[in-house]
Amino acid sequence: MYFGNQKFLVAGLSRSGEASTEFLLKRGTKVWIYDDVMTDTVAETVKKLEERGAKGVTAEELDRAVEICDVLVLSPGIPIDNALPIAFRKAGKNIIGECELGAMFIRSNIVAVTGTNGKTTTVSMIDEALRACGKKSVPCGNYGNPLINVVDELSYDDFAVVEVSSFQLETLFSLRPHIAVVTNITEDHLNRHYNMENYIFLKSKLVRSLRESEFAVLNYDDDNVRRLAASTRGKVVWFSASRAVDGAYIQDGFACFKGKPCFPADKLCVGGAHNVQNALAALAVCGLLGLDMTTVSDALCAFKGVKHRIELVREVGGVEYIDDSKGTNVDATIKAVASLKRPAVLLVGGKDKGYDYGVLFENIASSKVVHVIIYGENRFKVSEAALRSGFYTFSMCTDFDSAVKLSSLVAKRGQCVLLSPASSSFDEFSSFEERGERFAKIVGGLSDE
Repeated sequence: MYFGNQKFLVAGLSRSGEASTEFLLKRGTKVWIYDDVMTDTVAETVKKLEERGAKGVTAEELDRAVEICDVLVLSPGIPIDNALPIAFRKAGKNIIGECELGAMFIRSNIVAVTGTNGKTTTVSMIDEALRACGKKSVPCGNYGNPLINVVDELSYDDFAVVEVSSFQLETLFSLRPHIAVVTNITEDHLNRHYNMENYIFLKSKLVRSLRESEFAVLNYDDDNVRRLAASTRGKVVWFSASRAVDGAYIQDGFACFKGKPCFPADKLCVGGAHNVQNALAALAVCGLLGLDMTTVSDALCAFKGVKHRIELVREVGGVEYIDDSKGTNVDATIKAVASLKRPAVLLVGGKDKGYDYGVLFENIASSKVVHVIIYGENRFKVSEAALRSGFYTFSMCTDFDSAVKLSSLVAKRGQCVLLSPASSSFDEFSSFEERGERFAKIVGGLSDE
């Protein structure tokens, strides 16, 4: 791509949009910037980028920007069927995302991870193992640090460990990792992708791009993922918690790779069957990279988990408060509930993403959950699913703060309060991180009395 004679419109000024604009401006490119939600934060970003040479575009000027610009850099938060990308497509112009822009210029080795759940944990595990083995590694992508930010930082011997979401995959074509990992595929984002077929196809894009010399690390225990083996030219290496496979698996209580025991599975610091699978995926990646497996095993066992994913905030009055704000879909919440060691009051709700919550309550009925507090924009849909499933031990609140405070009154000594919303945060918050921080702030203000 020649920057000298192409004009770019960057749409959506979140972290990825801001990073794309900075990258392009550094290369002397003419950049127009636009966001349809002008919050105080976005206004500050626009001002800063305009000072550096970008041109801010209002809604009234957008049609003219479409005529002028050659390439649309689309935020992952904006659907591909939004009016703006449709206008670019009708004009026969290029549409890419920030991750695609980064993929076009990255020089380092790439390990890419996608899936419905476990992406961030798996990326973190791989990154820590690489670092423990003396490699320069940066976790990036949907992880929170845009891929475009590490393009100039990493060289040929380094590693970018990239978390890739289905939103990013809509506009991603050039990313060809040496190793692509798919953790699992369950119902998610159907309000955006319309059906599971579209969602699965987007996830498959990561392995479809592989060459014969590259590797697809796939979850044998997930039917949707297992079928992706037919979609790739890369060499398929499996991971499984249920049987011995060609790859990483559990046998006699040990995590093994290619027939060699590496570490006892119960030595992992992070609990839950889902984290065993995440560790197996990371073990397979490290084995394929030829890393020292003793060092890798020590790093995986010492891994403490990621923020906002089944994270103990504090104990108050004999009640543990656990932040799983990252549990933004039904499957993630089911896994969080399955990891419980105490009776629990569960906080569920937020903005709907198109789920059938009946499956959630069917699993809750046989779990350690003793009470559910339902809140947020989708509270009526969630409560109706509870009633249809024959689950009646729940309360309802309008807003998040009230729900957390109510949980402190409902939970008894020896129990826990689990925030695992099975919903996005966008009814009240800008991100699941902000929701988790708000949970921690409220819990921090609770009295032991």
